[in-house]
Amino acid sequence: QVQLVESGGGLVQAGGSLRLSCATSGIIFNIADLAWYRQAPGKQRNLVASISKALTTSYTDSVKNRFTISRDNDKKTVYLQMDSLKPEDTGVYYCRATGVRALYAPIADYWGQGTQVTVSS
Repeated sequence: QVQLVESGGGLVQAGGSLRLSCATSGIIFNIADLAWYRQAPGKQRNLVASISKALTTSYTDSVKNRFTISRDNDKKTVYLQMDSLKPEDTGVYYCRATGVRALYAPIADYWGQGTQVTVSS
């Protein structure tokens, strides 16, 4: 069974920082592509940052130079360091892993349950 468990969310003032973590189990982590998504109240879920198995990173324009995605293959965990937070960064942050549970298994997307981030002005 694949599990993704996010943590690290909370309430922070504008300009502050948070570090989100997503601990995974049940997938072959070092060959998985990973990403963080954000869903603001009343809006659709959007991609914030991604990191490939080859360590290639990508960010949506609104978080460039403020957020950093990273991964620790030994700990099977993906992180999102969020600095200079703004009220518009508020939302539920979800971790997604695209990978396989075992060699020769079909590739699939797996999601965590989300962690709330609230940035006050």
